[in-house]
Amino acid sequence: MQLEAKNISFRYGRRQPWIVQHLDFRLEQGTCTGLSAPSGAGKSTLAMLLAGCLVPTEGRILLDGKPLPKKGVCPVQLIYQHPEQAVNPRWRLRRVLEEGGRISEGLLAGLGIEQEWLERFPRELSGGELQRFCVARALMSSAPFLICDEMSAMLDVITQAQIWNVVCGEAARRNMGIVVITHNHHLAGRLCSRVYDLHEL
Repeated sequence: MQLEAKNISFRYGRRQPWIVQHLDFRLEQGTCTGLSAPSGAGKSTLAMLLAGCLVPTEGRILLDGKPLPKKGVCPVQLIYQHPEQAVNPRWRLRRVLEEGGRISEGLLAGLGIEQEWLERFPRELSGGELQRFCVARALMSSAPFLICDEMSAMLDVITQAQIWNVVCGEAARRNMGIVVITHNHHLAGRLCSRVYDLHEL
């Protein structure tokens, strides 16, 4: 299976500047590809375009040559840098997880999620704890592709290692395709078989 961006450009309005322009990108299932660029270069916008959260102003996002489905489970999961942007603050964390699918106790344990946290609201957890839930929710879906947008940038080194170990392990087991979007060249080089500069696409 292949996720592809073909000559995509995006801006929020006709009189607004282009955020990404004439960009081509391809991700094969079972591979881990890095995209590196400084802040403000359009990394998060590209992540949302690839995940179907935004529609390109020009060009197309394709899954095996066909447009991303508009209904049902999205084949591309997106993990944001700031987890509070991705959860309903009025939901308890158990409901947040159930949004992704059947809760996997093994996955929760691997990510260091404590059972008592399931009954809390997002505001009752730290940013690192909440990010673990967002990762678990994304991995509990059957999506073959995962976009990680600066997923671990705000986490301490130990938490980063724990989360990436789980993500990479699940990806290998399920033959997932992963995009690691980051400004951390060391992280991208360690995780990815190929790393692109966003400006060169």
